[in-house]
Amino acid sequence: MMHLRMLFITCLLLLPVSSMAADDGYGYPIPGSYEATILGTPASLIPKFPAKMRTRQLVLDVIPDRQIPPVFFYDTGLRCTFAYQEQKAPLVFLIAGAGSSDRAPKLLTMMKAFYQAGFHVITLPSPSLANFIISASQSSVPGDLTEDAADLYRVMETAWKQVESDIEVSSFHLCGYSLGASQAAFVAKLDEERRVFNFHKVLMINPPVSLYNSATRIEELVKQIPGGSKKQGIFFNKMLAKFSQYYRYGNFVAINDDFLYSIYTERLFSREETAGLIGLTFRINLAGMIFSSDVMTNGGYVVPKNRLLSATDSLFDYFLVSTHLSFFDYLNEYFYPYFQKRRPGLTKEALIESESLRSIEGYLKSSAKFGVMTNENDFILTKAELDYLRQVFGERTKIYPRGGHLGNLEYQENLDYMVAFFK
Repeated sequence: MMHLRMLFITCLLLLPVSSMAADDGYGYPIPGSYEATILGTPASLIPKFPAKMRTRQLVLDVIPDRQIPPVFFYDTGLRCTFAYQEQKAPLVFLIAGAGSSDRAPKLLTMMKAFYQAGFHVITLPSPSLANFIISASQSSVPGDLTEDAADLYRVMETAWKQVESDIEVSSFHLCGYSLGASQAAFVAKLDEERRVFNFHKVLMINPPVSLYNSATRIEELVKQIPGGSKKQGIFFNKMLAKFSQYYRYGNFVAINDDFLYSIYTERLFSREETAGLIGLTFRINLAGMIFSSDVMTNGGYVVPKNRLLSATDSLFDYFLVSTHLSFFDYLNEYFYPYFQKRRPGLTKEALIESESLRSIEGYLKSSAKFGVMTNENDFILTKAELDYLRQVFGERTKIYPRGGHLGNLEYQENLDYMVAFFK
């Protein structure tokens, strides 16, 4: 797992280049979709928040008596972060994007913005994160929006029971980004039946319309790696070499925001290399998800069936195998067979259709509590899917001219819109 974490962080540091955006009234400065996705918001444009917040980490026993394999000895419960006001206030649950923890940088920035505006906040990890798969997923096979929503709802109930005696809550809200945005829609629909929270408002940030379609577009980025996906190890080493060489001769003493932005302005990476980095990062996240799920289910997909990994076993070979598995491998060889066995007669086409907002379109259209915030150049969406969001959500759709996929999430204007939506 440490190898996966280090590779993922390094990918985020390999920043590409673009020209500054023309002044069209929206101040986010990075016009390129891929560039914005990797670079995010320049540090100077991220608002400053109070240094002190009332916070504590929650470690939740979501599935009592669950047997944890020895290789996951370090996992003692699902981790969430809780920020709370002294006075009565609304509480907003924030769902992280694919592979992200409760303390992902973008999620923490959102938490600070909501806290400063007077909200209680509970941040939730993605159901595709190893910690969630191990500690909170009933099936330990992530990716089904309906089942992931049920798992998330159980987590929210568990977290609420742990904190409800400590705070006063005036209303409940829900917000998620990327995969977490689509999951938020399904969680809200479930809440219509369970009525535990009666969410007042739900904001979906950069949601995929179809998980299959968006994952397909991300997989296409892997093909832009010079030599294709089979050369991803060579490509990664090449990117790391560029990064290291610039660091060595740039007279920098620390890898800080100034260093990262200077890499961006030095035009070190081509558009194809940038796309390849995004695709490679996706593969690394997918690898962690597949490995964790396979071990928890004893599925025999990556780790031989009935092989009990200990805390001291090397995981590197399993990691290498996992990183060479595509989303389509996971779908066709693992995910679909699992659900087909549980739901006899299920076709792959029906499964794919169920993993989309279209499958609950009637509910989304009829509920005024929803809002969507996304970008015109988010590469996980086609123009037709952007039009679909406009059609379903109407005036509740906020589409910025640029920002890629989540690149502008920490930009002041975007954060202001998020908070205002819940006021």
